[in-house]
Amino acid sequence: MKNVFAYFFIFFISIGYAQVSDFNTVNFTRADNIAKLNEGYSLENLPLLAHNLTYNLPTDVEKFRAIYTWVCNNIKSDIIQDDIVTNKRKKLKNDSIAYIKWNNEYKKIAFKKLLKHKKTMCTGYAYLIKELCFLANIECKIIDGYGRTVNSNVDALDLANHSWNAVKLNNKWYLCDATWSSGYSSNRIFIKDYNDGYFLTDPVLFAKNHYPLDKKWLLYNTTTEMDFVTSPLVYGETFEHKIIPISPQQMSVKTKINSEIDFRFKTLKETDNNTISLVYYLGTKEYAFSIYDVKNENGFVEFKNKFTKKGSYDVHLKIGNDVVATYTIMITKS
Repeated sequence: MKNVFAYFFIFFISIGYAQVSDFNTVNFTRADNIAKLNEGYSLENLPLLAHNLTYNLPTDVEKFRAIYTWVCNNIKSDIIQDDIVTNKRKKLKNDSIAYIKWNNEYKKIAFKKLLKHKKTMCTGYAYLIKELCFLANIECKIIDGYGRTVNSNVDALDLANHSWNAVKLNNKWYLCDATWSSGYSSNRIFIKDYNDGYFLTDPVLFAKNHYPLDKKWLLYNTTTEMDFVTSPLVYGETFEHKIIPISPQQMSVKTKINSEIDFRFKTLKETDNNTISLVYYLGTKEYAFSIYDVKNENGFVEFKNKFTKKGSYDVHLKIGNDVVATYTIMITKS
C-alpha cells in the first residue's frame, strides 16, 4: 500500500509541476496599466482596441495579459441573458439538434448586445478574448464544456454550461476563464471583482471546476469525468490561493466515529500554517475542528482530524477567512 501511495504521490508531483505557468517571473504592471488607460473604450472598433492594448508591449504574454485584464474589467456578466440560455438548454436537453440551432441564432443577438452594451455571458467573454487575440496575432481557442459550481455538475454531469479559452504562448497552451475572473453574482446582481487565479491557471487546478467536451483541452491532465463530478467543491478563492485539494479525493466521505481522516492539498504559493483551518457551520455560527500533525513541505500541506461524534457534516477547508474546499462527511457508529 505504501508503494502504491508513493507512486501516486510522485505521479501527481510530476504532472503538477510540469504544467506550472512559465511566466511567474514576468512583471505584468505595464500590461495592466495599459489596460487601465483604455478603460471604457468602445467595442465598435475591435482592431483599434487590440492595437491600443498591445502595440507597446514586447511579448505575447504581456499582450495577452493586457487583453485579458481589459475584458475582465470592462465587460459585465449578463444574468438575464444567462437565464435565457440556461432555461432553453434545460427545455431542449433531449433534442441537441434543436438546441444547437437555437443557440447559433441566439449567439447573433448575444454578440450584438455585447458590442453595444458590454454585457454578456461566458460565450461572449470567450468570443471577445479570441477576437482580440486574433487581431494581435495570438493563437486562441474557445473551449466549451462543464463548469462545476455549488448548483451545477455535482455528482453527475448535467448539461454543458460554460465556455473559456485556451491561448498559445511560446508554443505552449494555457488555460484561462475571463468570465469567472471578472466577478460574481450576488442576489442576482453582478459584482465586479477581478480574480487573477483564473489567468494562465495550472491545468490540474483548472480541472477542479472546468471539464472540456474535448478532453485534449485538459492539457496533459488525466482527470476523468468521474473525478470531476465527485471531487471536493472548490471556489474562486481556491484559485486566488492556488490550492489543489488532493485528499480526500472525493467530496463525499463516509467513515466510523473516532477514525482519523487525512487532509492534503498542494499549494502553488506559500501558505502559513496558522491560516489553515477546518470548520463547519450551524446556522450562521462557525465551529472549528481540532486539526493536528500539520506538515507543510515542498508545496504540499497535510494534517489530520478525528471526528468524535456521529452525524453528517459539511466540512470546509479554509485559508484565512476564505473557504477553498468543501466536503460532506458522514460519521457512523463504530
